[in-house]
Amino acid sequence: MKEIVNTKIKFIEPFRPFAPVILAEQVNHYFSGSNLQNQYLPRYMQMVAPILEDKQEQIQAVCHNGTGRLQAIRQESNPFYYQVIEKFGEATEITVLLNTSYNLRGEPIVNTPEDALRTFVYSDIDLLVMGNFLVDNSNKVQPVLSKQKVS
Repeated sequence: MKEIVNTKIKFIEPFRPFAPVILAEQVNHYFSGSNLQNQYLPRYMQMVAPILEDKQEQIQAVCHNGTGRLQAIRQESNPFYYQVIEKFGEATEITVLLNTSYNLRGEPIVNTPEDALRTFVYSDIDLLVMGNFLVDNSNKVQPVLSKQKVS
């Protein structure tokens, strides 16, 4: 998965790590550290935590030298993202996903729907979920980059 994200989306060097995003109550099942799930920092990928040795192979796309820059999602703060991870866990028995910023190499992080669509068009991303919409790349069109009105 790391290779796919690097080659189809991020266009970055293969040694750069990706972050694991996990349900807050599952943190101690994958990461070691003193009571990580109650700390504030894991919510915002601001700390690196050791991945339990027996879980490293299972979540290798987010394992970098045995560690991960952890993001723990709480249901009350982000119910939609929480549900995505929860449903993935129900389907796979793994409650960890790969998380990265939504931008292409050398580009700023996506901030608007226009940015999101532009990034989608110029990458090889298969699907884009934006709000209640699902966009699939089989119908990609080139965006109009000019902000001038077309008559």
